[in-house]
Amino acid sequence: MTATTPVRVLLCDDHAVVRAGLLALLDSAPDVEVVAEAGTGEEALVLAAKYRPDVVLMDLQLGAGIDGVETTRRMTAAGDGPHVLVLTTYDTDADITRAIEAGATGYLLKAERPEELFAAIQAAAQGRTVLSPPVASRVMARMRHPRPTLTGREREILAHLARGLNNRDIAAALFIGETTVKTHLRRIYDKLGVDTRAGAVAVAKEQRLLP
Repeated sequence: MTATTPVRVLLCDDHAVVRAGLLALLDSAPDVEVVAEAGTGEEALVLAAKYRPDVVLMDLQLGAGIDGVETTRRMTAAGDGPHVLVLTTYDTDADITRAIEAGATGYLLKAERPEELFAAIQAAAQGRTVLSPPVASRVMARMRHPRPTLTGREREILAHLARGLNNRDIAAALFIGETTVKTHLRRIYDKLGVDTRAGAVAVAKEQRLLP
């Protein structure tokens, strides 16, 4: 891709109005060409294979079907797919981490100014990491003060804990024994540095560990 070749972009957002707004906005962007738009993750995968865009603007929440993170993971799995630039309203640590781990080149918030979006698309097309300032701040804070690493099962139990379920109900919901639930809870308490259910939920909310 040369400096005069437009960056080929695929839009993926489940809201038609948002796609229309982005399409109108990008029509005014220098050296950007929208080659296709998708309303679901499945549709985005098909269109990406067909049109071979340089950059995919990817929303995280896509309604029914696979979400933006899973779509990103599938697009980037082969290593020769497009660069994915997440464009979303969600800026939680969990969302940022999942998107980056899935292979996203950048993470941009929809509140950014148009010129910032245009610059981010150009940077993403070159494979450069792009982060909105609030997202970059979160990433830096997390690197300085790492969050506890919970397993998938521990996160499930913590989510049920936050809903007020007791051990028996959690065990029934997850098809495991109460003893297993208690074992997981002890590990959760150790990782979060607490010794009560209420304390675990409070820390999880503070550190945005809940889904």
